[in-house]
Amino acid sequence: MNIKFLMPCLLISAMAFSQTSVSGYVFEDTNKNQQKENREKGIEGVPVSNGVQVVMTDKNGRYSLPVQEHQTVFVIKPSGYQVALNDNNLPQFYRHHKPNGSPSDFKYKGVAPTGELPKELNFALYKQQENKNFDILVFGDPQPYTEKELDYFRRGIINEVKNTKKNTVFGITLGDLVGDNLSLQKPYADVMKTVGLPWYNVMGNHDMNYDAKEDRFSDETFESNFGPANYSFNYGNVHFIILDDILYPDPRDGKGYWGGFREDQLKFVENDLKWVDKNKLIVISFHIPLAHQDEDNFRNADRQKLFDLLNPFPNTLMLSAHTHIQQQIFYGKKEGWNGMKDLHEYNVGTTCGDWYSGTPDEDGLPTSTMRDGTSKGYSFISFTDNQYKVKYKTAGKPEDYQIKLFVPQVIPFPSKTSAKILANFFMGSRKDKVEYRIDNGAWEEMQYDESIDPNFALSVFKWDTTQNLFPGRRPSSPENSKHIWAAGFPKKLSLGKHKVEVKANDMYGNEFLTSENFEVKEPILIP
Repeated sequence: MNIKFLMPCLLISAMAFSQTSVSGYVFEDTNKNQQKENREKGIEGVPVSNGVQVVMTDKNGRYSLPVQEHQTVFVIKPSGYQVALNDNNLPQFYRHHKPNGSPSDFKYKGVAPTGELPKELNFALYKQQENKNFDILVFGDPQPYTEKELDYFRRGIINEVKNTKKNTVFGITLGDLVGDNLSLQKPYADVMKTVGLPWYNVMGNHDMNYDAKEDRFSDETFESNFGPANYSFNYGNVHFIILDDILYPDPRDGKGYWGGFREDQLKFVENDLKWVDKNKLIVISFHIPLAHQDEDNFRNADRQKLFDLLNPFPNTLMLSAHTHIQQQIFYGKKEGWNGMKDLHEYNVGTTCGDWYSGTPDEDGLPTSTMRDGTSKGYSFISFTDNQYKVKYKTAGKPEDYQIKLFVPQVIPFPSKTSAKILANFFMGSRKDKVEYRIDNGAWEEMQYDESIDPNFALSVFKWDTTQNLFPGRRPSSPENSKHIWAAGFPKKLSLGKHKVEVKANDMYGNEFLTSENFEVKEPILIP
């Protein structure tokens, strides 16, 4: 046998059978067996994507798309429908096309070989009632590095959420589902299913395959466990887009990662938005925030391209995590945003707080206060048609726990002192109004002041001044908070006990109130 002549023939044969297109139906699965039957009708006008191109189904519910290896074909869920959920309540709206599977030399396994696509790749949808007024849950960075930390997450967040989820219809975790140990991704999903809601996941920089030599392969284990890292769906009058905004390896030097998007990701957003009504609210979720003074953390050209794509939509919200602080970020013309009103990015506080650090609380869980003084917790977003309101929930605290005060317990008489009353309004921004009063006096405005939270600073300094180690791990050093307000004491306070009240009004019209007591005493003079 002449091997020299046989090999080209084999190559031609393989090329002839490689798939370059995919087609099928999006249909209403009336008997919910996920198989299209003759009596089940296709659904017209539903977008289907290969992660780059987006096409609409025809009057019979049929679509056709080009396809390449290592793409994922998925349906973009329309409002009024739901997709099937797996045992972990993860939406099943996609089909990976990886005939030979993920790279086999990775430490953590990816997608097993999928083989060739079927003759028809069909997507089942089920009708569901969707109110235009609805709530969702949002988590930032659970990020457990160990099974012990995953248990902290379960006990500190999930057990509470089961009782506080109320009328929420689904949830989103904004990346760093785990902390580098990708074998914890499935146990994380097992914990999340107990919430009892459909759950969407964003990829974070600690969810990556560090063995990857190209960014497009850095999410292989994530894709195996959770589906595509870039996709979209609709609910009510809101269009949700999920994106992986981590470039790994960093294209600048091949080391570490960089915030940004590949060209194919931005092309997907462009093609996706072509089919979206301008009246809809766009909610776009990613892991690394876009706001940086320089390009060390995020590629500015990618941010500008995303802004340009979002510009025709007057109602847009962006969600991110990653920083382990909480902040409200607003983009205007100076930052390259040309919309009629500022573009809002909510950089969400994390469920792990400051990486499960600090002394244990009464339940034996790490305090985990974030470096800006924000207590660990999670968020609710309430949608009313194409508008939204966000509320932060501190884990283990009442819903109205939104402000933490720092008030000296005692000041000298007369009350001429440089000591300050400081208020940390967790959801606040410089756009908000925070006021205070003493002993039921007139309300006066506090001054916005980006500074460290003294309560958190004290909790850190006690670790550095103790002669005996505390249980747990030292918290990170404090950093300036984006939601601190300050006020001085009046100079004519009488001797005795007094009460300071602080009132905060957020951007959504909500008012929050808290108070602390202090005392004015005669000073002790130096002899």
